[in-house]
Amino acid sequence: MKREQLALLLVLTFAIPVAASAAGGHTKGRAVHPFTTEFKPGDYVWHPEISPAGPVVVIVSLPEQQMYVYRNGVRIGRSTVSTGKKGNATPTGMFTILQKKVSHESNIYKGAKMPHMQRLTWTGIAMHAGRLPGYAASHGCVRLPTDFAEKLYSVTSHGTSVIITDDKFAPGETAEPGQLLSGKIGASYSRPALSAGQFEWHPEKAPTGPLSIILSTADKEAYVYRDGIEIGRAALTTTGLDQDLGSHVYSALDKFDADGRREWISTASFGDARAPDVKDLAQRVTIAPEFLEHTRSAVLAGATLVITDVRVGSQTLSGPDVNILTTD
Repeated sequence: MKREQLALLLVLTFAIPVAASAAGGHTKGRAVHPFTTEFKPGDYVWHPEISPAGPVVVIVSLPEQQMYVYRNGVRIGRSTVSTGKKGNATPTGMFTILQKKVSHESNIYKGAKMPHMQRLTWTGIAMHAGRLPGYAASHGCVRLPTDFAEKLYSVTSHGTSVIITDDKFAPGETAEPGQLLSGKIGASYSRPALSAGQFEWHPEKAPTGPLSIILSTADKEAYVYRDGIEIGRAALTTTGLDQDLGSHVYSALDKFDADGRREWISTASFGDARAPDVKDLAQRVTIAPEFLEHTRSAVLAGATLVITDVRVGSQTLSGPDVNILTTD
């Protein structure tokens, strides 16, 4: 065998497993430069040192087949993914991580290994290491490169917010404003709307857990979820918010201003409208003062706030399955 042929054989033998395979046929992954123009299946970027601490928000774009990881409002990671194929589409929505396991085997598909599993719903949707063929190929889960799945696992916790959208991720703009957390599934609440000044508050339904607050201008209501369970809602009216508001995501910080008001950081925006100033909302939103006081006292660092022109869907009433927002 010629020297050139031997060299080519060695390259083909050893290069392919490093770039594309791992135990169980999973894609190992390859760390690339942050400004790499061609993002190939298995490629990822990971620089947590850029923002060492703070609340984490994960965003998955189904059209792009990519994931973005933000900590304290700064992007620390980006990765290729493989989501649900036709007939097993990955649901869009805002989720919280319900369970984490380093080693997990699917309860639905026996023998299917799911390393560094992070559960998003109790009905089988999770993020985990898997095979990335370059297109949507899973049964609904979000597959990640093996190396990246381990890294992501190290910065998340129970209650970390995960947003899955059917729009391309482009901060500040989107093809159709309001598409964040959309999907053509679900419907608005069938229960009667609250009248002006009315509210409900039942914190005993979920005494502990991560908090999510949603202000829906479409519903004209505010919702508070703890551990994926609704603990309160209130009627609201708004003034001065754009008609095509889009959707904007914020994380609560562990600091307060001179007036004792908590600081929030904007982590993602979808739509043409600029993200509203959270402190300015007090001048734009009318809501029962008692409900507002209850909500403020429940907020801790890392809580998620979503201000959106999308309706809140009936899936929120389905117990621990926390697929929250949908369109009509």
